[in-house]
Amino acid sequence: MEIRADAETSSLSSLFAAVAYGFASMVMVFINKAVLMQYAYSMTLLTFQQLATSLLIHVGRNMGYTKARGLDMATAKRLLPLSIFYNANVAFALASLKGVNIPMYIAIKRLTPLAVLIAGYFSGKGRPTAQVALSVVLIAAGVLIAALGDFSFDLFGYSMAFVSVFFQTMYLVLVEKSGAEDGLSSLEIMFYNSFLSLPFLMFLIIVTGEFPNSLSLLFAKSYSFSFLVILILSLVMGIVLNFTMFLCTIVNSALTTTIVGVLKGVVSTTLGFFLLGGVQVHALNVTGLVINSAGGVWYSFAKYQQKRSKAMRLVPDPEAHRK
Repeated sequence: MEIRADAETSSLSSLFAAVAYGFASMVMVFINKAVLMQYAYSMTLLTFQQLATSLLIHVGRNMGYTKARGLDMATAKRLLPLSIFYNANVAFALASLKGVNIPMYIAIKRLTPLAVLIAGYFSGKGRPTAQVALSVVLIAAGVLIAALGDFSFDLFGYSMAFVSVFFQTMYLVLVEKSGAEDGLSSLEIMFYNSFLSLPFLMFLIIVTGEFPNSLSLLFAKSYSFSFLVILILSLVMGIVLNFTMFLCTIVNSALTTTIVGVLKGVVSTTLGFFLLGGVQVHALNVTGLVINSAGGVWYSFAKYQQKRSKAMRLVPDPEAHRK
C-alpha cells in the first residue's frame, strides 16, 4: 500500500510540474511578444529577467524562505555550459519573436522533439519507435508547408528560431543530466543558471550595441503604465517559467518537458491567430500549422504509450510472489 501511495504522489507531482510548465510557457510567449512590440531590445529584457531571478532567490535564501544552498564554485563550473545553452536558447528565441508571428514561432519550436531524438540517438539511447519517427516527420512537414504560406516570412526571424531549437535541445539534456548527477534542486539550478548568465549577458548587450540605448528607451517608456505592467509581468513570468521548466525536467525528463511544450503549442497557435495583431490567413499556412499540431499531438500520444508500456513491464506481479 505504501508503494502504491508513493507512486500516486509521484504521479501527481509529475502532473503538476508538467501542467505548471505548460501554462507558464504558453503565457510567457504572449507576454514577451507584447513587450518586444514596444521594446525591441531582447538581450536587455533577458538580462533584467535573469537579474530579477538571481536577486529573488538570494533574498529568499537570506531571509530563510528557501533552503537552497549558497554559491559553490565547483558546482558553478559544472553548470556553466547549462547557463550558456539556456541563455543562447532564450536570446535567439526572443530575437525570433521580433520578426516571426506566434503561430509560426511555435511551429518551428515544435521541432525540438526531433532534435532531442537525434541527440538521444547519437548519445546511445537507440532508435525511436515507428510512431514517434512518423509523428516527428509530420511535425517537420507541417513547418515546411506553413512556411510556404507565411505572408510575413522573415528569414532572419526563422533563422533565429531554428538556432534556438538547437540550443534548447542541448539545454534540456544538460538540465536533466545536472539534476541527476549533482543532486541540486530546481531552485538551486535556477539560481546558478541566472547568476552565471549575468556577466555573459552584460557583455552581449554592450557588444551588440543595445547599451546604453536600451536604458534610455526604458526610462522614456517608464511613464507608460501599460508598458510597466507587461514589463513586470515579463519579469515575474520569467522567474515562474525558469522554475517550472527545471522542475518539470527533473521530476519527469527532458523529453516530457518537450512533449508538454508541444501540447501547449496547440492552444498558443490558435490564440496566436487572433491576439497581438493576429496573422494573415493563407490556406497553405493554416494547413501546415494543422499538420504540425497534429504531428505534435501524435508524438505526445506515442511517447505516453511508450512510457506506460515500459512502466507496466517494470511493475512486479503480486501473484507471482504467492506461488
